[in-house]
Amino acid sequence: MKNLVSAGWLSQNILNEDLILLDASLPMTASGKISAFQSEMIPNARPFDLKNDFSDTSSQFSNTYPSIEQFQQAAQKLGINTSSKIVVYDNLGVYSSPRAWWLFRLMGHENIALLNGGLPEWINQGHQTVPFCKEEYPKGNFRAKLRPHLVKQYQQVLDNIETPSFCIIDARSQNRFNGIGLEPRKHLKSGHIPNSINIPYPRVLHNGQFKSRKELRLIFESKELPLPYKEITFSCGSGLTACIVMFARQLIYPQQTSLYDGSWTEWATKQDLTIR
Repeated sequence: MKNLVSAGWLSQNILNEDLILLDASLPMTASGKISAFQSEMIPNARPFDLKNDFSDTSSQFSNTYPSIEQFQQAAQKLGINTSSKIVVYDNLGVYSSPRAWWLFRLMGHENIALLNGGLPEWINQGHQTVPFCKEEYPKGNFRAKLRPHLVKQYQQVLDNIETPSFCIIDARSQNRFNGIGLEPRKHLKSGHIPNSINIPYPRVLHNGQFKSRKELRLIFESKELPLPYKEITFSCGSGLTACIVMFARQLIYPQQTSLYDGSWTEWATKQDLTIR
């Protein structure tokens, strides 16, 4: 299974008994945007609760990845097996689903793909939906195994300023990156981690879908970016939209990349970049 599938492909494979379809939609974005399709879902989809079941809700930083035990139990509760083929989507086209993709890879599961264009493209192609609902599923046998090289911690990012070993690509808006836009978390100043590079996540999308591989190469091969073989870590506000740009790069370069999970929220907090 490819890591990016179309609505047409999904419609032909949706009844595959090994396929698990996950709806990773959020109630709203960090900027307050709400999907027009929030009450609908694709038939056979299972709600993937990013904010609660698949985040460490005890952390002071939103969207912190959960423990192995929490992730494994939540995945098993959704009926996911180690052998499952997973397709994940969201109701904004491409927004929160790449975060779910990254979490499964972090926890050792590679057989996962994104639905390009998500629920809006599914509807646009004339496929039916059902009312959004939660159900009980037979317990799966999923086993999680953390892959720590796929995530960067605060101290690693801090050390990287003095002794650079990886490049950070920040997926936030240009104004927030440049320190002239407001952060969704009102107590934090905007700005960026020293030596990081800005690729706002909308740059890799067009009408809610990923741009073509040719267009993505033009973005990632621009002269201000490191060569494809350099190690790259992605960041954003809280570790969510960074996964969009990470996924876009994976479409053209197979090299492993990592995520600074705490992102700007953790960095600005620990650097005391707060508004008083």
